[in-house]
Amino acid sequence: MKSHAKVVVIGGGVVGCSVLFHLARHGWTDIVLMERDELTSGSTWHAAGGMHTINGDPNVAKLQKYTISLYKEIEELSGQATGVHLTGGVLLAATEARLDWLRGVVAKGRYLGIDLEEISPDEAAELMPLLDPKQFVGAVRNKEDGHLDPSGVTHAYAKAARKLGAGVERFTKVEDIVRRADGLWRVITNKGEVIAEHVVNAGGLWAREVGRMVGLELPVLAMEHMYLITEDMPEVAAWNQKTGTEIIHAVDFDGELYLRQERGGMLMGTYEKANKPWSEFSTPWNFGHELLEPDIDRIAPSLEVGFRHFPAFQNTGIKQIINGPFTFAPDGNPLVGPVRGLPGFWVACGVMAGFSQGGGVGLALSNWMIEGDPGADIWAMDVSRYGDWATMAYTNAKVRENYSRRFSIRFPNEELPAGRPLKTTPVYDLLSAKGAQWGVAFGLEVPLWYAPEGVRDEFSWRRSSDFEHVAKEVRTVRTSVGLSEISSFAKYRVTGEGAAAWLDRLLACKLPKPGRMTLAPMLKEDGRLIGDFSLANLGSPNSNGEGWFLAGSGIAEEYHMRWFEAHLPQDGSVHIEALGARLTGLSIAGPRARDVLAEVTRADVSNAAFPFMAIRKVDIGMAPCLVGRVSYTGDLGYEIWVAPEYQRAAYQTLMAAGEEFGIGLFGSRALNALRLEKNYGSWAREYRPTYGPLEAGLDRFVAYGKETDFIGQQAALAERRQGGKLRLRAFVVDTADADVIGDEPIWFDGVVRGWVTSGGYAHHSKTSVAMGYVPKEIADEADGFEIELLGKRYPARVQPTPLFDANLERMRG
Repeated sequence: MKSHAKVVVIGGGVVGCSVLFHLARHGWTDIVLMERDELTSGSTWHAAGGMHTINGDPNVAKLQKYTISLYKEIEELSGQATGVHLTGGVLLAATEARLDWLRGVVAKGRYLGIDLEEISPDEAAELMPLLDPKQFVGAVRNKEDGHLDPSGVTHAYAKAARKLGAGVERFTKVEDIVRRADGLWRVITNKGEVIAEHVVNAGGLWAREVGRMVGLELPVLAMEHMYLITEDMPEVAAWNQKTGTEIIHAVDFDGELYLRQERGGMLMGTYEKANKPWSEFSTPWNFGHELLEPDIDRIAPSLEVGFRHFPAFQNTGIKQIINGPFTFAPDGNPLVGPVRGLPGFWVACGVMAGFSQGGGVGLALSNWMIEGDPGADIWAMDVSRYGDWATMAYTNAKVRENYSRRFSIRFPNEELPAGRPLKTTPVYDLLSAKGAQWGVAFGLEVPLWYAPEGVRDEFSWRRSSDFEHVAKEVRTVRTSVGLSEISSFAKYRVTGEGAAAWLDRLLACKLPKPGRMTLAPMLKEDGRLIGDFSLANLGSPNSNGEGWFLAGSGIAEEYHMRWFEAHLPQDGSVHIEALGARLTGLSIAGPRARDVLAEVTRADVSNAAFPFMAIRKVDIGMAPCLVGRVSYTGDLGYEIWVAPEYQRAAYQTLMAAGEEFGIGLFGSRALNALRLEKNYGSWAREYRPTYGPLEAGLDRFVAYGKETDFIGQQAALAERRQGGKLRLRAFVVDTADADVIGDEPIWFDGVVRGWVTSGGYAHHSKTSVAMGYVPKEIADEADGFEIELLGKRYPARVQPTPLFDANLERMRG
């Protein structure tokens, strides 16, 4: 075994072998994979072997499509058969709500290049003869579903990697990982020690144990998962003989089932409600090619549905029940990427759908390691989407919930209860008493809307029970004054003698003067957006400065801290800290917001003394606060930042003073309606690392010519010269009883040309709004646009100026 390597990949399952192959294909050959036993000795060997392109996140779906297309290449390169059977499949809906969801899947496929077609139950039965069409209301055909040989695919990755120069060490158990003073890693094994520049944790069932070697507790948990294999079935034999083809895959969402042919019989698997974690606290190192004891009683309710939906199963015997553990993250998506605070340590774990996603994970991670960027938008898989709140107990609760809902509908207004509430602000109980309906962002409870007694969310694809109440909240903001809780924003403090110079290089904007704020895009080296913030200079003209304040997307706190820390100067001249729960927030907005603020402070808050984008320390009642004259509502408003011990006092003071001005509470759903009227984008929807500032409409905040060279400057200048490819546009949509939520296709002249990033109903303007990207060549066309929603296409018109306060009179006045 070699003593030094550029990369050590830990774990010989399909994901580890994919990472090894992709690194080698990129030209890194000083790399080695270490497996404590034989390859596939974890979840891989007993996997059902299904593969599919469908995923709730379109960017993950793209990587799944790539994974399936890769199998031919690795088979040819390695000489190892992968056993790929591209049979196609049907996705089945037993309810109208499920059929609405499937129509959304078909719509996404239009711009993803995935060939999907809505068909009737009878047409589905013609393709998949075992199903009873009377049990379903509709279906979708997918031509790219199939199954494969899990062992063959894994060995094909490994053999292909070896041919390209990589090494594989079997029966080599990693016992410890230690970081040296020079930043290199000591990978200590039962066969000796390897010094590595990079370590990849692809440990699968043992990912937690590998993470603990470097002080990392990863939010992953293994669940027992069962599927059965039937005896040979005459119906299968008859179909094979009649058509010369296998029976295609089927996913019965309402039955929580997936099915495919297995030799002369069928394989049926389920994600049962009465699920069971496996080895909750630590995974035994001696576990390998073993199976767990089957528990048919646990899956009996699902099988009863399956036998009813697929009657041929009633007349056959069960040959074998497979029960084996698979690892899941709390939301079911993989954990991929570099780990904050551990340079050179990478994770590729929690990849439950390894044969649909393993190739894409390997591609993204190898790109990231070699090029410094994953080469795709993989936010849905990024390990940084979790913070320290994702404890073992939280992970257990959420994984169990996710597992039980793997095939369940997640409505756009549905909030899942497991693991909640966990993080709350000091006013949580006060807002709950006012009827707050809670969501969650980066672990923190956030108020979505306020319900009268006896009213709750009714989950739907269409406008629901919250509609009129959100409209009332919007009306309060636009006609008087509203108050919202905004602690879910990420907050950062930057200090040190080098802070200004560092921010000037990190951010693409011109730095604001003391006591002022600005919108601050942050770019990667390729000129694409990696963040958008409000930046405040907390100095004053008569002081030496008190540092800088950044506010940004709360869900991206860990993501952005990883970026900030990776770019800090080595001389210690800059310090940045995420303030998290140490700073809470309130916001007041609306035409009477200044009147309310004037009632609670002795400070001069007139427009002349406290203009738009100013920031200063202000006492609200007895509570010391930091107040910025800015609002995401697009109205006259203020963001108020306050230490948690003072938040209740500030809240009660504002609400008491606001009574005479008609103050009311509003939540994030009303805020969404308000920001849409201003054409304001948001992180992870309109602003993502696949878009440039010109494309996203943020170029007016980029100081292209400032003296300091900022990260991504040359690439941003090139985009500006060449014009980019896309444009973000707002659309007014002529819908009936539903509104877009994101990922719907945008049609132009009868062809899909773009996609929706977000949207909703703009209550003040009484119209449905969508935001999305289209090619720049058609971005300013007046006519010809349609947006597909729930299987229908609705006329849409570009809204070039904001629906509300287009001249900025309310916001700046």
